[in-house]
Amino acid sequence: MSSGNQAFSVLGIPVHVMANYPGWLLECLHAGRGTHVVTLNAEMTMQAERNQFLAQVIKNAELVIPDGAGVVLYLRWLLWQKVQRFPGIELAEKLLQELGQQKTGAKVFFYGGAPGVASIAAEFWQQQIPDLSIAGTHSGYHSPEEEARLRQTLAQLRPQVIFVGLGVPRQELWIAENRHLCPQAIWIGVGGSFDIWSGTKTRAPAWLGNNNLEWLYRLYQEPWRWRRMLALPAFAGKAFVYRLTARGAIITFLVCMQYTLTSLQTSLL
Repeated sequence: MSSGNQAFSVLGIPVHVMANYPGWLLECLHAGRGTHVVTLNAEMTMQAERNQFLAQVIKNAELVIPDGAGVVLYLRWLLWQKVQRFPGIELAEKLLQELGQQKTGAKVFFYGGAPGVASIAAEFWQQQIPDLSIAGTHSGYHSPEEEARLRQTLAQLRPQVIFVGLGVPRQELWIAENRHLCPQAIWIGVGGSFDIWSGTKTRAPAWLGNNNLEWLYRLYQEPWRWRRMLALPAFAGKAFVYRLTARGAIITFLVCMQYTLTSLQTSLL
């Protein structure tokens, strides 16, 4: 991370806080610095607690942004950071817009989603930004042989920006395993963004997002996710315990300091 950007721990997982995430990624792009971007939410944080390999992948990522409301509230209430939520889909959209405006010629690749979804999403962005250079697309549903050909394609095309929409944690693990194919690229796990861009699904209304309730809209669209949503109260419980523990540590420290000062004062008398 460059000067002025800080990483804060959310239940042991680093989250980077900065003023301009897209701008920082453009700096990486121009400098040829390979970057893995993780869009962290409460669900992924709890998965990382159970999956040490996933936790290590996130810790090794060059950029971890506060995607979920739970992560943002944790940073605000427990770590006293003035941070705004930055959904991964918005980061990807702003990056694409900047690529088009600056006419960098950087090649973009879309990988993931149901058959045909990634290509429709790519067509959507090509219409929005005619100057955008889209190197190719690939579905997230394929045979091992097709995936081997995908790896060969990426190694040959060497796109500079690669969006991977395989869902958590598959996309994070896949990026960590394959980023050597394009070591100077920006790799971003974008979850279900292809579904939104292709029109298969819709995002939550702005007022829900502004009130940290976008998860409720996702549950409405995908009721089968209710088991995964149990990670939200679990995350809140962990945060509550952390707060009590942190307060206890502060009180203990203050008591020890008071005892030390009293002892020092007595010895001087």
